[in-house]
Amino acid sequence: MKIKATLDRIPGGMMVVPLLLAATLNTFAPNLLRIGNFTEALFVNGASTLIALFLLCAGAQINLKGAGVSLAKGATLLSVKWLIGASVGLLAYLMAGPNGLFLGIAPIAIIAAMTNSNGGLYMAIVGQYGKEDDKAAYSLLALNDGPFLTMVALSIFGVMGFVEGLFSIVSFISVLLPIVVGMILGNLDNELRDFLGKGSDMLIPFFAFALGMGINFQAIIQGGIGGVALGVATVILTGMGGYLAFKAFNWNPIVGAAEGSTAGNAVATPAAIAAANASFASVADIATVQVAASTVTTAILLPIFIAFLVKRLEKKGRLPSSA
Repeated sequence: MKIKATLDRIPGGMMVVPLLLAATLNTFAPNLLRIGNFTEALFVNGASTLIALFLLCAGAQINLKGAGVSLAKGATLLSVKWLIGASVGLLAYLMAGPNGLFLGIAPIAIIAAMTNSNGGLYMAIVGQYGKEDDKAAYSLLALNDGPFLTMVALSIFGVMGFVEGLFSIVSFISVLLPIVVGMILGNLDNELRDFLGKGSDMLIPFFAFALGMGINFQAIIQGGIGGVALGVATVILTGMGGYLAFKAFNWNPIVGAAEGSTAGNAVATPAAIAAANASFASVADIATVQVAASTVTTAILLPIFIAFLVKRLEKKGRLPSSA
């Protein structure tokens, strides 16, 4: 059976399929895997540990040796992505209803989805339309993997009085530390970076399944439409934001638009945020589903959006060379 090949053909399949499979199981047979010992520890209660290990492996991929224009491009995309996601998230908090949702979408889902980007999709687009320094910019863009930038935004909102329960420094460090440890190890030893890099991909379906065991179909139904809308907004707002920023600096704007996606890794962010601060626990499940829906939506929509922008530039004779 070609299980992996099938999952690879589905946008975000390694994350979304195990999550939805577990959610189905949790809805119709919630006690089937809740039998104690290793089975329950791995498939039901293992999300926090698996996510922590995933964050360590992801941190090891952050290369601190990038320089020059690559750093400038990476910093620009990172800043634009975060500013748009944080701004829209703040607006959602200000206009949220009594249930803590804005137009049915959890504000933490908005921030998580819009501040994280699909690195594989970025590299695929840049490989076709960008240059070597565009590819090298990814070493800095790796910083938007995981909950770090989402936590920064929520901490700022807490200081401003818009979010209940500002993170304590201990809670912040406890979530950030696995990333830092991985980053240190990866930059000390390239072979160790490669070794840990293999682990990050392998962990995704396992922690996705464990996350799914905390979700039921009611949450999926509630979050699905909002998640698709979130994905569309992510492509348009952050994609166009990157496009216009790169155009302003006379860089290839197609590369800027390539950041208009949601990372599969971002699906774990609501759970990580809720683990750091219990005040977000009530919306963690619906936020997880909405981010998952945004991941799939952006993976499908962004290439179409890029194709539209490329044709538009070609008609005007302004498509930059990738040489």
